[in-house]
Amino acid sequence: MITGLSAQVRHESGASSAGAIVAAVVAAALVALGLFLFLGRDSATDTDAGPDPRDVPGDRADCTQLVVAASPEKAGILGAAIDDYNATDPQVDGACVYAQVLRKGSGTAAAALARGWDPDVDGPQPHVWSPAASAWGEVASVQAQELDQPDIFPTEGASIATSPLVIAMPRPMAEALGWPDEQIGWSDLAALAADPAGWGAQGHPEWGPFRLGKTNPNFSTSGLNATIGTYVAATGTASDLTVANVEDPATAEFVRGVESAVVHYGDTTLTFLSNLLRADRDGRALSYVSAVTVEEKSVLDYNRGNPAADPELADPEPPSVPLVAVYPTEGTLVSDNPWFVLEAPWVDGTTRAAAEDLQEYLLTDEAQQLFLDEGFRSAEGTPGAAVTDSDELLADQPTTVLSPPGGEVLDAILRSWESNRKPARVLMVLDVSGSMGDTVSGAGLSRLQLAQSATLAALDGFAEQDEIGLWIFSSEQGQNSDVPYTPLVDIAPAATSIPQIESVVPNLIPNGGTALYATTKAAHALLDTDASDARIEAVVVLTDGVNEHPDNDLGAVVDQLETEAGEPSIRVFTIGYGEDADQETLQAIAEASDARSYNASDPLAIEQVMIDVISNF
Repeated sequence: MITGLSAQVRHESGASSAGAIVAAVVAAALVALGLFLFLGRDSATDTDAGPDPRDVPGDRADCTQLVVAASPEKAGILGAAIDDYNATDPQVDGACVYAQVLRKGSGTAAAALARGWDPDVDGPQPHVWSPAASAWGEVASVQAQELDQPDIFPTEGASIATSPLVIAMPRPMAEALGWPDEQIGWSDLAALAADPAGWGAQGHPEWGPFRLGKTNPNFSTSGLNATIGTYVAATGTASDLTVANVEDPATAEFVRGVESAVVHYGDTTLTFLSNLLRADRDGRALSYVSAVTVEEKSVLDYNRGNPAADPELADPEPPSVPLVAVYPTEGTLVSDNPWFVLEAPWVDGTTRAAAEDLQEYLLTDEAQQLFLDEGFRSAEGTPGAAVTDSDELLADQPTTVLSPPGGEVLDAILRSWESNRKPARVLMVLDVSGSMGDTVSGAGLSRLQLAQSATLAALDGFAEQDEIGLWIFSSEQGQNSDVPYTPLVDIAPAATSIPQIESVVPNLIPNGGTALYATTKAAHALLDTDASDARIEAVVVLTDGVNEHPDNDLGAVVDQLETEAGEPSIRVFTIGYGEDADQETLQAIAEASDARSYNASDPLAIEQVMIDVISNF
């Protein structure tokens, strides 16, 4: 499907190119066929939530049941449209139809479908899958082949809504660059990122350096599309981009300039948007990030005070400083939200007919209006009033919609990005308290054994320019109660430290209580001795319990982690492991450092969670 595909640029307003997005991520999948892409996220949120489609009203229990797995950013509005559909008492083959939505991150659903979809783990089996972009169907197909699973994915699916990728910026910052009258592109941001004066070059030294929030292109469609746009800008090309262009030293220098502004990477843009909204509430909206690459719809969601597009959130409070959408002058790509009717054993002729009937309904003017009201563009790319009436969006943009290069060039882009992305300095901190020795039901292994395996798998996510170290902690560590942790591997370049980590991790033994606060403060202090904005400085803390150490002042932890203006940021990413982990406290710790807390309450999910965490670096 990639062979012979040439890059092209179409000049039009808001049109979508499903084939363009498919080609981009399929090529990426063929380049990076491991978990990094297949377990990725591509929407503003990866939270799987909402009503369980297995809860069917009694009067609909005998109807043909239709389950639609949908990406979270549109699951709410799709559910509303489906409720309207159900209210029409639809009939197929003489039987009534009842449809429901299963909220499922696109990458999560791709991985689940590719491995065969386990209802006990993944939820009810879907008959229809609607990820954020068509690319994920091709990615899942490639992964299924690798796993020797049946290919249940159709080769194409009609779009039900679209949304272009934009660079979202706090309005005062965008206006300082000339928005909305001036065209702004990656070249402008690269120049700003490279200027030692930072925002001072634009007359605003109080804003500090230019900071970019960007997801990892090996995990995220928005991150991949933004990376493609950066290379297009670096080379001044589009349809004629070549491997030689990508490998040109001048291109690498340009890309390093853009990537140098990244605060950290990650698997979902919701991390950046949630942190930005919290910063706005604290009166520091202009000090966290200067720009975030997201879908256009996410700008509207953020400005409504609901960056997760949570349909259950009542009366959200809009931010004081809104985001505006910058459509890169070099061009951008568009997410097409396809409707895939799966070719799976559990999809029979009746459910297929029901899926096709529902698809027809979703393309009616009435249903399309629901999507338009929520900030999507139509299936054909036409904006609705939510876009045209917005003071923060530009309805006549994008005028340049990019189709990405073919597989060979995209291969070169991803490999080049891996070498030129911002380096990371990371201290991994693992809980080895006694409870980590508890056996996990259904696994036949302890929590610690699963965590050991997950840690070793996640090491593949680091690049040669990264530096990594490893600590363990419990109340039985160290020489006294004030030192409840043991440094096992000093922070050093990956080539040196990873073999050492691989050597010591299998030998860990659970013992003692959880010393969360003292260890977190000490790990943060270690990085703080040599912190630099030239690197992503981070601590990763995994724990399965609550603090059981005499040092029990959470306020002191939070105070230490909050970064003073002008100082390098050290982010503490936390993982709440198992059902006994103190998720609320771990979230407070992560939020204090403008990072993210990950929930691994199901120990069987720890490998996927650990890989997601490493996507930040």
